[in-house]
Amino acid sequence: MRTVLIDYDSGNLHSAEKAFARMADETSAGTIEITDDPVRVASADRVVLPGDGAFPACRHQLYERTGLFEAMNEAVTQKGRPFLGICVGMQLMATRGLEYAETSGLNWIAGDVTQINAPGQKVPHMGWNDLVLTREHPVLEGVKTGDHAYFVHSYHLAVSTNSDRLAHVDYGGTVTAIVANENRIGMQFHPEKSQSTGLRLISNFLKWTP
Repeated sequence: MRTVLIDYDSGNLHSAEKAFARMADETSAGTIEITDDPVRVASADRVVLPGDGAFPACRHQLYERTGLFEAMNEAVTQKGRPFLGICVGMQLMATRGLEYAETSGLNWIAGDVTQINAPGQKVPHMGWNDLVLTREHPVLEGVKTGDHAYFVHSYHLAVSTNSDRLAHVDYGGTVTAIVANENRIGMQFHPEKSQSTGLRLISNFLKWTP
């Protein structure tokens, strides 16, 4: 079993690699590998797409690397491998992003990535917030409403279909926290920085068979 974290120069992968490697070791879930090699991505058993920064820049970085998007799409869409998007990696799952300029996303989760509208609150939304779970999912096993996660973002995925949203947080209104559709799941927060809650989610993802 091999899980790849895609390296496309859009995020610090060090802390994510450590958290995934720790949970893979604890759950006998195989190896964790950081790679930008399309061959390694296409043949992976699980795919993780992290992301930090602006939506258009992250999309550009992913698509400009020869064969990398195609390899990810082969693994996730054609072979049905479990996929996890983190932060902007989750936002890229949307139909489109509206940060700076309208930019097409992967269209794996119907909806737009829009700026957080939180009257009376600071934007970016930064720090700890309580998850509110809205439906069950195997990756949420052992996680409950009120558990904390660590966020750093100014935009969120406004889903077109509420059933695609597994959890949100209250921040001047409803802000999407976790989405899922078929073999794909996305987390707006950083599970690798979210202590016991994040480690539980990573562990569940490494064991998940859609």
